[in-house]
Amino acid sequence: MKIVFMGTPDFAAGALEALLRAGHEIVLAVTQPDRPKGRSGEPVAPPVKQKALAHGIPVFQPPRIKTPEAVEALRRCSADIYIVAAFGQILSQEILDIPRYGCLNIHASLLPRYRGASPIQHVLIDGEKKTGITIMQMDAGLDTGDILYQRELEIEKDDNYETLHDKLMLLGGEAAVEALSLLEQGKLVPEKQQDGESCYAPLIQKSMGEIDFSRTAEEIDRRIRGMTPWPGAYTFYRGKQLKIWKAEPDGASYAGRGGKPGEILEAAGNFVAVAAGQGALRVYELQLEGKKRMPVHDFLLGVKMQPGEILGRTEPVKG
Repeated sequence: MKIVFMGTPDFAAGALEALLRAGHEIVLAVTQPDRPKGRSGEPVAPPVKQKALAHGIPVFQPPRIKTPEAVEALRRCSADIYIVAAFGQILSQEILDIPRYGCLNIHASLLPRYRGASPIQHVLIDGEKKTGITIMQMDAGLDTGDILYQRELEIEKDDNYETLHDKLMLLGGEAAVEALSLLEQGKLVPEKQQDGESCYAPLIQKSMGEIDFSRTAEEIDRRIRGMTPWPGAYTFYRGKQLKIWKAEPDGASYAGRGGKPGEILEAAGNFVAVAAGQGALRVYELQLEGKKRMPVHDFLLGVKMQPGEILGRTEPVKG
């Protein structure tokens, strides 16, 4: 079966690697154009391009996949199926109709839950206990096509975006290989999505990482894990941004101690305890603006945090 693979980031590159290991013929890799990165501003090839070139696969990087020229380039491939994973452009119905078996999408949630661009982060923020991979027959809607195959994954209490992403990247590759095998055997049975069970996972923005200490310690911990490592969960300390990399909720140790949301209750040893709207948050790893990421023990050697100080903005948000 001849495959055109469409994808851009590491999540997609993992699936491409799995398909290649399984012996599938990838006739073309379609990915986003190279983008400037870092202080140098030099263009950097996306992970899918790097993976494809390493395996001798032709690469196509159209700025717009819907142009007549791009569509014609896809037609010339004469592929049986398109496999899509975090490509970053919307496919037109004209493109969806080209391959004999249509276009299959590797989506990082258990559809119909968490349609949209950032399902991995949102399942963590929302406190879901499980997630998974859905192999979906693409249609013109946003993650609304028929479900063809699913694999579930339990979310561990210490999972963050990075760890869960990597687990789902591997699972996505496995699921794609398994789904293609079932497709070749004629054993995939499409299942309509129940729209009433759906929810939306919008694209994560940097501003979404700001911590609201009026929320419960459990909610704050989930947001930290959902935003780590990017864009990062942050607050402010003495006028400087303070990123929190690792923490855990503590619902009992500080009961009856009072404290306004964001107030430092304890700053000693290997953690800082901060009051939340309910319970407290124990912070173990942080990063002050202009400084390196470090364990709290090392941080406190140079910064004398005091109980009673308040974390958060000292002035209103502009705009």
